[in-house]
Amino acid sequence: MLAYSCFFLLQLQPLSRKTIAKDENDEAPDVLVIIIERVENLASNFAYKNTRDIEFILEEWLPSDDIFSLPRFKDNYSKSDIKPILNTVRKIAKELWEPTYDDADKNPARLQDGKVVAPPSYKALYDKMQAEGWGTSNIDPAEDAVILPELIFSACREMFHASNTDFNTYIALTTKGTDIIIRYASARVKNIFVPRLLSGEWSAGMALTESGAGSDVGDLLSKAYPTEDPDIFKIKGQKVFITGSGHPLTENHVHLFLARVEGAKPGTEGLSLFVLPELWPNEDGTLEDNDVVITSVEHKMGLKGQATCGFSVGDNNNCRAFLLGMNPLHNDGKGDGIKVMFNLMNSARAGLCLQVTGMAANAMYNSRDYAKERIQGRNSKGERVPIIQHADIKRGLLLQKAVIEALRAFTYLGHYYVDMIKHHPDPEVRKDMDIRLSVITPLLKAYSTDELWNLVSEAIQIYGGYGYCEDYPVSHIARDSKILSIYEGTNFIQSMDLVGRKMTMQKGAPFREFIKEIEDFIETNRTAEGFSKEFEVMGKAIDDYKIILKFVMNHLAEKRMDIIWVYSKRILTATAQLFAGKCLLDQALLANQKISDLGEEHHDYNFYLGKVASAKFFVCNIVPNIGYVADVLKIGDTSVLDIPLEAFDF
Repeated sequence: MLAYSCFFLLQLQPLSRKTIAKDENDEAPDVLVIIIERVENLASNFAYKNTRDIEFILEEWLPSDDIFSLPRFKDNYSKSDIKPILNTVRKIAKELWEPTYDDADKNPARLQDGKVVAPPSYKALYDKMQAEGWGTSNIDPAEDAVILPELIFSACREMFHASNTDFNTYIALTTKGTDIIIRYASARVKNIFVPRLLSGEWSAGMALTESGAGSDVGDLLSKAYPTEDPDIFKIKGQKVFITGSGHPLTENHVHLFLARVEGAKPGTEGLSLFVLPELWPNEDGTLEDNDVVITSVEHKMGLKGQATCGFSVGDNNNCRAFLLGMNPLHNDGKGDGIKVMFNLMNSARAGLCLQVTGMAANAMYNSRDYAKERIQGRNSKGERVPIIQHADIKRGLLLQKAVIEALRAFTYLGHYYVDMIKHHPDPEVRKDMDIRLSVITPLLKAYSTDELWNLVSEAIQIYGGYGYCEDYPVSHIARDSKILSIYEGTNFIQSMDLVGRKMTMQKGAPFREFIKEIEDFIETNRTAEGFSKEFEVMGKAIDDYKIILKFVMNHLAEKRMDIIWVYSKRILTATAQLFAGKCLLDQALLANQKISDLGEEHHDYNFYLGKVASAKFFVCNIVPNIGYVADVLKIGDTSVLDIPLEAFDF
């Protein structure tokens, strides 16, 4: 039975004018006005008509009973709670979140008199979500705290991302930052920050990037200087492209700030991570200026309501921060900032697949609804018909459907692993799940974010000329989508991680096991009725993938990393497509059995038929790319390496 918790407390009431945050120079619009404007002028943005596919993954495909039987959850939740929770969240996303999406686009974050101004509707929505349990409090480590499993909460976040991914980032960043402080900070630091972060009074984010270093964090210039208090350091430096910084949604903002302690080793091994608040918390509970100055808010292609800032700290030599982890001056100059940072980054990278799924699914659902209503062209009888009846429109929709269902499989499997890592009592199980998540993390991040741009492009194409107009939501989603393949480590960096680390860690054993599980699945099901063609394609794909692996291992042995990097992104894509083919066919086998058991008259018949169609389309149309990549590798073209730089000047 669903436990009495924060999830019952939500009352879906319109946000009133008096609860909307406003800048002193701005008149805050009533959210009801925003809703009316959307109804009159725009197609609906949040187009989830139901949550059936999410329910299928959580209730039927994944062994979610494993999660509900864990000590952390067994007295509070069961599988029967999934659908009521999802239905509640779908209503929240539609009634509370959706109106704020256009508000952010029309009233973007900006810098005014040295302060960040957020979209007018964001403050009230942030407070409501945090107060009623849909924010940071879901990671409360207290034993008596009633929290949702990550597997279920991730499904809620998918719909939040679909309705306003821009706003959801503020909550997601605070959650990830709080989790790192819980895991790595001293008791002193936890006592200061964790309660206020869990309540949503304060927010958190990452402050890693510098203009002169970019992804090469070892070259960053920010410095940390010891003080008389061994936990506290003075900080000097500048950061850029810092998401969700300096905003007015909370009283204080806490940066996880990467810097080098004066005297630590050069490069990445000398870096440390600090907890750096914009306002310094004194022992008496008061807050004071911490010498943090917001210098810019970027004017971006998308995600305009999300404050992406540059800031400078320590200009007056009075910026203080708490050290996370070991002091490098007591450890031969070595800090553990990169180790801690990668835990933060890997969490963010896995979460990106969830963000992609929500955005891509919403674009697909909007294009589907448009295609069902738009009358254009004629059928074989000469009748004017909705464009969804045309072959290429159906192809575009099925392509979106198939890839989105693959991404859903990826992201929910990843969050299943997260629950097991955090809460399973057996350390060996936790270790195994951690390795499994580590192997697929670059796929979660890079494949999903590369595909997002293509998927939204397909949605725009279905709209035709209307898709290019700002009056329709797919244009907005397209602008918001591009950054995802760039931040949290560009997708080339993810391919380096896959080929250079994940394929070789522990002498390659975990990755070999990953591939063997796919191969065993193919062998076990080669004769499955109705799927002989699909498993034939998968059988060829696994053989082609072995050619790809041989290419990688041979060049690793020869230390020819240059040629590996030429092809590493394509290798990552092929790896993800092989894994996706396995996941989708596994779902299709289950769906096909349901079709047989339930019959054509059952209300779920078409849903299950669609699951089979998605898998067959993906395997027969997308998985063959693996063979193409293998053929390209056999050719071994080196023109990328051979071309002189001067040749690009023409």
